[in-house]
Amino acid sequence: MFQTLRTLLLPTARCWDANSERSYQDLFERLDTNKDGKVDVAELRAGLKAMGIFRLGAAQKIVSSGDKNKDGSLDFNEFSRYLKEHEKKLRLTFKSLDRNNDGHIDASEIQQSLAELGMDISRENSQKILQSMDIDGTMMVDWNEWREHFLLHPAQNLEEIVRYWKHSTVLDIGDSLAIPDEFTEEEKSSGGWWKQLVAGAVAGAVSRTGTAPLDRMKVFMQVHSSKTNRISLIGGFKQMIMEGGLASLWRGNGINVLKIAPETAIKFMAYEQSEEPVLSLLKVLKTRLTLRKTGQYSGMFDCAKKILRKEGVKAFYKGYVPNLVGIIPYAGIDLAVYESALCLINHSANPGVLVLVACGTISSTCGQLASYPLALVRTRMQAQASLDASDQPSMSSLMRKIVAKDGFFGLYRGILPNFMKVIPAVSISYVVYEYMKTGLGIS
Repeated sequence: MFQTLRTLLLPTARCWDANSERSYQDLFERLDTNKDGKVDVAELRAGLKAMGIFRLGAAQKIVSSGDKNKDGSLDFNEFSRYLKEHEKKLRLTFKSLDRNNDGHIDASEIQQSLAELGMDISRENSQKILQSMDIDGTMMVDWNEWREHFLLHPAQNLEEIVRYWKHSTVLDIGDSLAIPDEFTEEEKSSGGWWKQLVAGAVAGAVSRTGTAPLDRMKVFMQVHSSKTNRISLIGGFKQMIMEGGLASLWRGNGINVLKIAPETAIKFMAYEQSEEPVLSLLKVLKTRLTLRKTGQYSGMFDCAKKILRKEGVKAFYKGYVPNLVGIIPYAGIDLAVYESALCLINHSANPGVLVLVACGTISSTCGQLASYPLALVRTRMQAQASLDASDQPSMSSLMRKIVAKDGFFGLYRGILPNFMKVIPAVSISYVVYEYMKTGLGIS
């Protein structure tokens, strides 16, 4: 996914010799943007971002590992010494994965090696891991490809590399702020991780509150709009205000903001799809509270109590399947488009705020186009019991029913307000997150 960006800084990586001072010198000069003969954390972080390496603390870890004179930066001797030592460790890891000693790693070798570490992954997932490193499209990774991929990554052994593979994909349907999902051991021990979580949670809360009216309009149109009951943007807002006043535009926002705390905590503690069952209850409550009429529920707990009494525990897991399925197109397309857009729009190692917002907007829009029908089906399934308790179809039958009744574009009901909230949501999140980081003393 990151090959295009990596070649901006590593154009001749496949031709490198492990002992070639010239190759190290070329890379050092590219990273040393202020030409002072040293590469500090900021310069290295910018270089890593340009190559698609977004791991929190990676630049600091590399500089700390190679900084022998403790001046906070790497001169060329320290830089080349670090790379040589790092390559030796990468070579050992490569050999441990190359089980048949043919000089290449294939998907079955990755699958087998991870199984021995207690991680059973599918053939498809092992191929995805392989593709992230495979430059020449052979579906095998040789030493040069392996070295290019991990040369400026701080992972030093197989366990750390497996952890990187495990955490390298953001599994989210698009409602959450992209909060750093992995922390270094130093940040965990020093307590710096909680500042990241607080900054992300506050940014998410402000962003969601600011765009809550558009979010409620999206859900309102997803559930109630059809060919026979067309709801325009202005007409929908008028209808909601007439029914419950101006404050009704923020219905469901409380539970939406409340979701941020467990989302960030679970992503930090165990960044797995296991977060979905835990958060499913909150997502169902958010949908019901967003759609509720004035006086229908007195609050979140009253809503949960009435759903439980009338529909049972299974009601809190409605929409679970389309939500999981929707993760795949959204995450894949969003990340791929973001990297491509960043490369096309900006070629500097330190893109500005407008560039990041533009790339985030483009990638999020493309991801939503691919996953929106599944998001719509999820919302319908979460809301359907409140509409008609006798008609609760499965995901596939509900999708067929929508297409039969409203045509293909019926699967995109409410996408206009959804698109309208992308730019303000990304902008607010970014600005608030940066201000919170500064306020909390996060570099």
